[in-house]
Amino acid sequence: MTAAEHRVQVLVIGGGQAGLAAGYHLRRAGLDFAILDAAPAPGGAWQHYWESLRLFSPAAYSSLPGRPMPGQAGTEWPDAEHVAEYLAEYEKRYELPVHRPVGVASVTNAGDGGLLVRTDEGDWHARALVSATGSWTRPFVPAVPGRELFTGRQLHTTGYHRATDFTGRRVVVVGGGNSGAQIAADLVGHAAAVRWVTRRPARLLPDEIDGRALFEIATRRVQDGGPRISDLGDIVATEPVRAARRAGLLTDHRMFTALTPAGPRWADGEPWPADAIVWCTGFRPALVHLAPLALRTGARGRIATTGTRAVSDPRIHLLGYGDWTGPASATLIGVGRTARQAVAEITGLLN
Repeated sequence: MTAAEHRVQVLVIGGGQAGLAAGYHLRRAGLDFAILDAAPAPGGAWQHYWESLRLFSPAAYSSLPGRPMPGQAGTEWPDAEHVAEYLAEYEKRYELPVHRPVGVASVTNAGDGGLLVRTDEGDWHARALVSATGSWTRPFVPAVPGRELFTGRQLHTTGYHRATDFTGRRVVVVGGGNSGAQIAADLVGHAAAVRWVTRRPARLLPDEIDGRALFEIATRRVQDGGPRISDLGDIVATEPVRAARRAGLLTDHRMFTALTPAGPRWADGEPWPADAIVWCTGFRPALVHLAPLALRTGARGRIATTGTRAVSDPRIHLLGYGDWTGPASATLIGVGRTARQAVAEITGLLN
């Protein structure tokens, strides 16, 4: 199979919420495009989240462009399964040209001003590319001394599914963000003991701040330099988190200094025997496919962007990577606006 057999104006890599939002605006712009998704089924990362996860916002405030998310019976706050079903329906509704499962190996210069994308299902040629691969496939775990010595179970957020898997166990949850707080609260009442560990004191956002408010804050920040979300706190105070805190069952502890075969050990020598550690320590953008283009710069190896466009290559847009392309671009409600801007730039480049 040659590059000429798959030739489009724009190729989107990633079939989650960011890729679908890009597809929606590419279709409206009348561009010839395709979406490549490595997953065997639609739904993006939402099909892999833990069972108790709920959106921060009601369905009406968690929609992709053109199609409001329907509500979920019995709750104001839809769960991850509902979101995955919504994404699958969205993809079908707009007849988006998603090819799956297709694993992308690399993106290189084609020699004619275009881009050559090599995949495990053949090659593609495109004049512009939207990378919307997210970060779920690149979980990050810090290099804690003794991590390889611990004899209990270690898993990342990506491997956590339900609290009942840890019934009667002593569990350490590491991470001061939303996933750490929510998983620790989820475990309370099931695990024999839960110790929530964070690098700095946990900062819950005010109770009235949900996903709607977060999007508004992020938007104002971009438009007029308003307050940053991090100025207010780090964790959305969902009801399970608030309830566990009120009951005195969810207290954050500072980070341990090392792991022993039996569990964590703190600087003062205090041990805490544990059966499992859940690392809720974040992710890194899944961008290895762009490595041949040498877009990364600086000591931290980030791809410099203006909006979503790579500064060093106007053919490349990054969509849905949070801090790299704006916090709103990593949200259901925010990615549509960001995708629209990216497609507008791509249309200008191609015309």
